[in-house]
Amino acid sequence: MHPAPSIIIFTTLSGMGYGLAAILGLGLLDPGAVATKVAHVLALAMIAGGLLSSTLHLGNPQRAWRALSQWRSSWLSREGVMAIATFAPLTVSAWLSVIEGRYLPPVGFLGAAMCLATVYCTAMIYASLRAVQAWNTQLTPLCYLLFAVAGGLVISALVGYASGGDGILVPLLAIAASIAAWGAKRTWWTRLRTMAPLSTPESATGLGSIGRVRLFERPHVNDNYLTREMGFKVVRKHAVKLSNLAMIAGGAVPTVLLAIAAFSGAGAVATVASALAVASYALGIVVERWLFFAEARHAVTNFYGG
Repeated sequence: MHPAPSIIIFTTLSGMGYGLAAILGLGLLDPGAVATKVAHVLALAMIAGGLLSSTLHLGNPQRAWRALSQWRSSWLSREGVMAIATFAPLTVSAWLSVIEGRYLPPVGFLGAAMCLATVYCTAMIYASLRAVQAWNTQLTPLCYLLFAVAGGLVISALVGYASGGDGILVPLLAIAASIAAWGAKRTWWTRLRTMAPLSTPESATGLGSIGRVRLFERPHVNDNYLTREMGFKVVRKHAVKLSNLAMIAGGAVPTVLLAIAAFSGAGAVATVASALAVASYALGIVVERWLFFAEARHAVTNFYGG
């Protein structure tokens, strides 16, 4: 599949934004601290920026609102409805922290639950597509949820240290969530690279009973939407290298940096280490998201020699 930059930005920004908003909703950070107030605004900005970025991939972005009408059957529509609805408790939580310097558990817990529900809906857009075998697994929403939580915790660790705190709970939770997320992703990658394809040229044409099917000539000479969007290929050895890079940048490096921050106490060392952990984690997620699309194979490519 073609890894469109707008979709990579969308899934990266909104995922980390919802993860941060969910952690803020649990009340693990001081609501009166300046850094926490900034974090609330940052979470809303990341979510809004990600959602706006997703519309850039549409042929007619001005018609994006029509996607909200099919929530009974479409995960894309459910995601849109949940994304809009989630802004209500998140805005209230942000107001309470930024303006009043306090935290209200019922609103926070509701916002956290709705954040995770929205991320789940986003993941199910891909996991529900049977035509893309790599995505059609419950490991997909699991990875999305774990990455969102891990990202939120990594940013929250930075917020905590920027506020002058010296606690180790949030960074240790971030380390645990990051290990779980990348462990699940490694399982996802193993499944992708070892599974036997369900859709083949033989099954697609119905001619498998008479032997192997080979492409004699493409359906047409010029490229079209299907060949541009569904026909992207990445060399396997490059994909393996990139997945290792993602795990190192997004998993190993942040783990080491957060451990340094956790056991160095409050101060510049902890703040700088946690800031570098956020940057490294974000890099790893961008690479992971690029591979998520680049390695996926749509069944329609069987008719184009894929």
